[in-house]
Amino acid sequence: MSVEFSKYHGLGNDFILIDNRHRSEPILTPEQAAKMCDRHFGIGADGVIFALPGQDGTDYTMRIYNSDGSEPEMCGNGIRCLARFLAELEGSEIVGKQYRIHTLAGEIRPTLEANGRVTVDMGLPQLLAAEIPTTLAAADEKAIDCPLEVEGKTWQVTCVSMGNPHCITFVDNVAQIPLESIGPKFEHHPVFPQRTNTEFIEVVKSDYLKMRVWERGAGITLACGTGACASVVAGVLNGRCDRACTVELPGGPLELHWSEETQRVYMTGPAERVFQGKYN
Repeated sequence: MSVEFSKYHGLGNDFILIDNRHRSEPILTPEQAAKMCDRHFGIGADGVIFALPGQDGTDYTMRIYNSDGSEPEMCGNGIRCLARFLAELEGSEIVGKQYRIHTLAGEIRPTLEANGRVTVDMGLPQLLAAEIPTTLAAADEKAIDCPLEVEGKTWQVTCVSMGNPHCITFVDNVAQIPLESIGPKFEHHPVFPQRTNTEFIEVVKSDYLKMRVWERGAGITLACGTGACASVVAGVLNGRCDRACTVELPGGPLELHWSEETQRVYMTGPAERVFQGKYN
């Protein structure tokens, strides 16, 4: 079987996009998607995103398999790439056009901007321990600035769900974090029954954060949109940053705003097509 694809990235967080609008389930298995993501024997990507028919009145449905074959609820950088991909499939990239996308995290609405940028209404952050989920706090309480023992060290962490779980900790210098060794310890810590994404945040200014991320199911990536959203929420909850922030990731900056009026999180950043091809 030959599969046509487009390769996109959002600040270096890269994805294989597949037109799956003719079927309601992904045309590839998680194992096949993982092989496509292999950077030596496949195309190379952090995940495979499928554009499926819409559900419950939405325009389209987004499904994504991580590079290890697991399926996350949502992906912030990925949905920006999907919006650009859909505009390409439709043959019309109209500034201001908004899509209603069904995801496992609920309905998400990306809007096309000028210069290849996309603004995404990421919805309401979920803060109760049961929603994340984590056992760091009682089910009906928030896990804010909680002590967590990892590798013999106590870290102060705050947990936020943006439809997928995030564990955020603030550090003096993100460059000094041994992400490759400590990231998996956070991801698979028993207090996170569904594993977790982990963000290490350095507060440069109240409106400027530096972030490095270990993504659940993908490992070290150059950017994580939901993680950037969760980090700003965690920063506000801990009195460390403003509601409107630039988050600098290894792949570049994202603009975030946690609206005090609507309590929804808005993310703006680029999505770029790299190449197209056929995969056997």
